[in-house]
Amino acid sequence: MLLKELSSLTSPLSEPQLSQLQLALNDLSATQTAWVSGYLAGISQTSGTQVQAQGAVSQPAQRVTILFGSQTGNAKGVAEELYQQAQAQGIAARLVNMADYKAKELKTESHLLIVASTNGEGEAPDDAVTFHEFLASKKAPKVPELKYSVCALGDTSYEFYCQTGLEFDERLAALGAEAVVARADCDVDYDDMVAAWSEQALAAVKATLEEATTTAAPIAAVASNHVANTYTKKKPFKTELLVNQKITGRFSAKDIRHVEIALDDSGISYQAGDALGIWFKNDPVLVDAILDQLELDGTETVTVANDTDNLRDALINRFELTQSYPSFIQAYAELSGSKKLAKLLDDKAALRHYCYGRQILDVIDEKKAKLTAEQLLSGLRKITPRLYSIASSPNEAEGEVHLTVAVVDYQQNGEQRIGGASGFLQRLEEGAEIEVFVEHNDNFRLPSNDDTPVIMIGPGTGIAPFRAFVQERDVREAAGNNWLFFGNQHFTDDFLYQTEWQGYLKSGLLTKMDVAFSRDQAEKVYVQDRLRENAAELYAWLEQGAHVYVCGDGDRMAKDVNEALIEIVAEQGKLARSEAEEYVAELRRNKRYQRDVY
Repeated sequence: MLLKELSSLTSPLSEPQLSQLQLALNDLSATQTAWVSGYLAGISQTSGTQVQAQGAVSQPAQRVTILFGSQTGNAKGVAEELYQQAQAQGIAARLVNMADYKAKELKTESHLLIVASTNGEGEAPDDAVTFHEFLASKKAPKVPELKYSVCALGDTSYEFYCQTGLEFDERLAALGAEAVVARADCDVDYDDMVAAWSEQALAAVKATLEEATTTAAPIAAVASNHVANTYTKKKPFKTELLVNQKITGRFSAKDIRHVEIALDDSGISYQAGDALGIWFKNDPVLVDAILDQLELDGTETVTVANDTDNLRDALINRFELTQSYPSFIQAYAELSGSKKLAKLLDDKAALRHYCYGRQILDVIDEKKAKLTAEQLLSGLRKITPRLYSIASSPNEAEGEVHLTVAVVDYQQNGEQRIGGASGFLQRLEEGAEIEVFVEHNDNFRLPSNDDTPVIMIGPGTGIAPFRAFVQERDVREAAGNNWLFFGNQHFTDDFLYQTEWQGYLKSGLLTKMDVAFSRDQAEKVYVQDRLRENAAELYAWLEQGAHVYVCGDGDRMAKDVNEALIEIVAEQGKLARSEAEEYVAELRRNKRYQRDVY
């Protein structure tokens, strides 16, 4: 049948070639055939050759483009799964990171599905900044023929919940585009809502695509450079913890650990700049305290996602207990009748302040209440894995992946509170089983040219990816200069990987290193202060094409570093503030200024 269809077209293939093609396709499933057609379409596009069937009318590309903007990988994962679903349904689709999207293509799109996370206090994720700015500018074209929908990922604990997705939605509508499915605003526990949106969005896209192409040639799936990982967030790799070593001194205020995890025979690959996802279990001591406070029997059988388990194990393995969040506070306020919690719900700023640093146990301590197991579980979020910047190069630590983990440990109302994943890693003994997956981060990569100078700014555990960067440049024998800025509290107890850095300085691989130990003198000194002290040289490096990388705290440090960079550029380049801001923005657009902040 396919051979006859091919023969009915004006074909550059000979009859023997057509026969060979038919034989090759006979053994393929429908999904495999769709993939092959997409692959061939991609080759055709790359070579600049476009083949149209007789009678086809030139028009905007009748396909769906799936665009994602992701900071930690969640939006990317949702978009990749959406793309796979589109392929399985035979929908012509392509998957594109917003950082790689050419804005001029927008006016040629017929269908657009956007998956976007919100970073920090309502900011677009780094890889979405350029496209976000374009849409908000006067350069954005009118797109009355465009059909679209937006899936926004966020966290209700933050004031500007799903702000980036909301802005994409509003701006596309203002440009004349038609929303085929209403925007989905998804909280941290987003699986069910994302699944519902994906089903509705693809159904709407498929229907309108079929309507638009009934008089034109059939459309094939569009090739994508996406390669599915064997192990993912939903299907992690079970492996062994090899090393769990505290690397801060005995008098340090911090418990920071160097962790090594086996990847042998897994087929998992990663690059310097990627993150590792850790699925963790809650501390049984914390779970028992919650059960005691609510007078619940941990042996009671409960059903979670069609699985039966006892309540205690369900709380240990399945639910988020080491963070508090608005949805639980609302549920517990109603069940307990707490006036304090009810009042918080009317003040979003006060609610966010209350959530910070409090765990579920702290919320139920506000007022004693008698809950059933079902009532408790219905108010809780499902547990989500934590991401840690990888602290090793795969070419140096063959068959392993390394992390630098700060244990979250603080006092709340006179009682100790330990972080979920970091506390789990602290408790885990060497040789124990652990479930992991790699989250690729293509927006935090070393320059492809090994001669390019690199400036790395990573206080605290932000040093992790730069250990990987320097290892990688060592293996590659990169000739480019390397400048590292590191900060922590005390030189004696908090100089992470000190001997390694000293070795790299001695060998010449590390060209320059500036440190800022904030508590070793009367006046606190931070990495941004060291940047300003080296303003002239730093600017010279930038003018020579250096790439700048920042990793660590996004709430304060990253903002302070960004401000320091703007001030240095203005001062050294003798530019106005607005010109310096544009200089730094241009660095980011050209991927010469990349951040991995949290």
